[in-house]
Amino acid sequence: MPFKRPFILTIAGFDPSNGAGLTADIKTFEKLKCYGLSVCTAVTVQNDVDFKECHWTNMDVIESQINILFERFEIKYVKIGIVENWSVLNQIIDLLLEHNSNIKIILDPILKSSSNFEFHKDDVAEFDKIIAKIYLLTPNHLEIENLYAEKSIKETISHIQSKTNLFLKGGHRSEKVGTDELFTKEGKQFVFKPKSTKISEKHGSGCVLSSAISSYLTLEFPLVKACYKGKKYAERFLSSNKSKLGYHL
Repeated sequence: MPFKRPFILTIAGFDPSNGAGLTADIKTFEKLKCYGLSVCTAVTVQNDVDFKECHWTNMDVIESQINILFERFEIKYVKIGIVENWSVLNQIIDLLLEHNSNIKIILDPILKSSSNFEFHKDDVAEFDKIIAKIYLLTPNHLEIENLYAEKSIKETISHIQSKTNLFLKGGHRSEKVGTDELFTKEGKQFVFKPKSTKISEKHGSGCVLSSAISSYLTLEFPLVKACYKGKKYAERFLSSNKSKLGYHL
């Protein structure tokens, strides 16, 4: 009997609290009826409120993990979280494209943890190469401010939109908190306003939102619909309880 669920790959870090990173992605994939595969880019020392250390996985090991998965599984969508630097990320993306030239990559560009641990800063030219190869970029407002330090947010949005689709997460915005925006490569803009008023801050909420959108894309929903449904899923996660760790309802 054929396998009934579509495969989706997360390339991300391991969080021992399982609130963020690849285990949060896998929980989301499973809940949304996708089968999650994972490649570990880092082992972190953290819990839901404190981030102590990050131990990066060697690129050779990352490559071996990716290769063995593609030997066995058909993978059309990949969600990427923390990676050591843009150069390593570029190598990973090129490897994915070697395995499947039509693969769609959703990049969640994590520059800093919710507990303010800073991962990396890199050159803009390398990042420009990356966004030209991916399907969707999902930064929050703090991240988009730092991706192109010399540009205003409006200029940054326009620049990214000229190269790929951009889903701007609204949890960290100064006004209209929780309002997300999708800017498509075709030049269109869609606004997703929050529906729930009972949400509370969660560790890994950005990972969950990006992996929910990735799951719906894997289930063959169009981009706008996938973003809408992904936001609804993230709101259920945020309203699941009042602690820092959410339930996948």
